[in-house]
Amino acid sequence: MTDAVNSWLVAAAALLALGVGPALWGATTGPVRRRVVAQNLATLLVCLVMLLLAQGYARPAYIDLGLVLSVLGPAGTLVYARLLADELAANPPAARVTRGMTMLSVAAPPLVVVPLCVVTGPGRTLAKLLVIGALLTAGNTVSGRAVSAGACPPREADDG
Repeated sequence: MTDAVNSWLVAAAALLALGVGPALWGATTGPVRRRVVAQNLATLLVCLVMLLLAQGYARPAYIDLGLVLSVLGPAGTLVYARLLADELAANPPAARVTRGMTMLSVAAPPLVVVPLCVVTGPGRTLAKLLVIGALLTAGNTVSGRAVSAGACPPREADDG
């Protein structure tokens, strides 16, 4: 028994190879400013891959994984931004990097979510997809801006 490779699986594989791979490389190497931005990008892309795999394999449970990741990914970036605030304030990401991340956060979710909404039709899955798209867009935009120096003040040292 073989599963047919469909366009959803091809898109997921391409996103893994061309997006998640480089994002994971960026999250594991280099300065803190690049690692935090790359981690934020990786969670966004992995969530989108989960949505594509859900459609490609006809497994709605993968959409639930995408929903969980759309909540936890940006929250994790905010935690890292807070914990690494001193290092990020001393050496913030370039403005073009944070601007690019914000643009990607706004553009990428609709590119994946809208076609999936059209294919799934009305129902609970459509509602989940719309919530995931909104969470990804808003959450990654907020967390991307939090990584920039202006929204991430250094922590005060405890004296006691």
